[in-house]
Amino acid sequence: MDISGKMLRDGIISGANNIINNRNKVDELNVFPVPDGDTGTNMSMTISNALAELNAMSDDVTVAAVSKTAAGGMLRGARGNSGVILSLLFRGLSKGLKEKSSATGAEFANAFSMGVAAAYKSVMNPTEGTVLTVSREASEAAVKKAEESDDILEVFDALITEAEASLERTPELLPALKKAGVVDSGAMGFLLIFKGIHSVLRGDGIIENKEAAEEKREIKAASTNAAGTYETDIKYTYCTEYIVNKNEGCDDATKLRAYLESIGDSVVVVDDDNIIKIHVHTDHPGLAFEKGLTFGYLTHMKIENMKEQHKTQAKKAKNESKQRPVPVKPEKDIGFVAVASGAGVEALFTDLGVDSIVRGGQTSNPSTEDILDAVLATPAKTVFVLPNNKNIILAAEQTVKLADRKVIVLQTRSIPQGITAMLTFDPDLSVQENSVNMTAALEKVGTGLVTFAVRDSVVGDKKIKQGDILGMENGRLNVVDRDLSKVLYKVTKHLLKGDSSYVTVIYGADVSDDDAQNAFAFLKTKFGDNIELSLVNGGQPVYYYIVSVE
Repeated sequence: MDISGKMLRDGIISGANNIINNRNKVDELNVFPVPDGDTGTNMSMTISNALAELNAMSDDVTVAAVSKTAAGGMLRGARGNSGVILSLLFRGLSKGLKEKSSATGAEFANAFSMGVAAAYKSVMNPTEGTVLTVSREASEAAVKKAEESDDILEVFDALITEAEASLERTPELLPALKKAGVVDSGAMGFLLIFKGIHSVLRGDGIIENKEAAEEKREIKAASTNAAGTYETDIKYTYCTEYIVNKNEGCDDATKLRAYLESIGDSVVVVDDDNIIKIHVHTDHPGLAFEKGLTFGYLTHMKIENMKEQHKTQAKKAKNESKQRPVPVKPEKDIGFVAVASGAGVEALFTDLGVDSIVRGGQTSNPSTEDILDAVLATPAKTVFVLPNNKNIILAAEQTVKLADRKVIVLQTRSIPQGITAMLTFDPDLSVQENSVNMTAALEKVGTGLVTFAVRDSVVGDKKIKQGDILGMENGRLNVVDRDLSKVLYKVTKHLLKGDSSYVTVIYGADVSDDDAQNAFAFLKTKFGDNIELSLVNGGQPVYYYIVSVE
């Protein structure tokens, strides 16, 4: 058996539904206790970005068209490292299935191996025990099985079996997983998606999107005139409404209701002493009007063809999903895009010369498309992108091949590194010189983050309880306490070196002005004699304080 375009289309939709249904379970596998852009959410949002176009494809579609559409949607919607890796797996699959109407088991296996190679290539230092390992070992099993059988189902059976076994082995490769007693979250997300495809291949059908089904039921139950708006299978064509101004001595309105229910559905009849308000879906609006005339004279008459409305709305939604912002023409040589969150932090970057801000950060990773839109809105021949978070760098790097202008992604892993990069920029130097200088400057700044634990955990020798105040120093969790000011002081002290000259403390949305001033005054008594300190109201979420030390 080969895989057809319809099967692949339905399989990817099924896989998307499966990760959407289980994203919270995948999120809970994250072992690090800080607030995070969780894996299940990022992967589900990434693959969901392809759903609208996939759902619009006909049954006679080719595997080449399906894989290309899926890869394109996922690439634009990629969020976080796990989302980017997922999009690269499907991009490789698309390249391998190019120009094919259907695919044998061997062709699918070889195409998927191209995706695995692309995913590995995108990561500078691949970590084994993650989605990379599981996808690679699953791919190797599929290729091996394809040497024995060309049947897509047998090949996919081998792929799933090995993926499940590989997932169970991830704790042996990553000590943090073993200590926490969990498997890798990205690998679990991958398996859920491919199990969704497997469900279609073996004849079990598309896994239902439980959230969408529940939302659909709630909307239908809550709205008295929603039939036809949310249903693609419209039973009656015309939404008919009018008001009857009652004749004296007319029949009871229940008789009008009974008649309308005999010629349609979604009947609403509301009356008082003077009027009867009518709503009905029917194929015979004239009969509904004629019956109403036996009760009085009619006003506010309205008829709408719901099938035509649905077609128009579906076409509009499809067109809107394809619309891209019009790129602005370059007016200068160099421009900047920065990812940031919080009014004060955003204003700080703007003051430093950033042209476009992409709102996002630790718990809200922007997509590749979000960053690309900002690049296209920047009127420059060369655009530097500052991701300012390690989990956003990969998504930012995907814009390099998508943009109509040169894009350079600086490896800024924090807000302080982004600020330092902007302070280092020299408009009199070339693009290349600035790229080298700004990158070199990143190593000279220390970053402290003060946040809170979202779950119980164990990191190294530190036992952490939900709600503890956590201090991060250049990405490492070094301080755990219940006192916010103590954590800020310890983090700052640890970051200071013999040649440190400047400390900037940026306080977040959950810290009052008074508390920030008091904490800052305490730091000045401790370090003010030798260090220049400054305090900024960043208004950022998640982090009580961001500390920059240079």
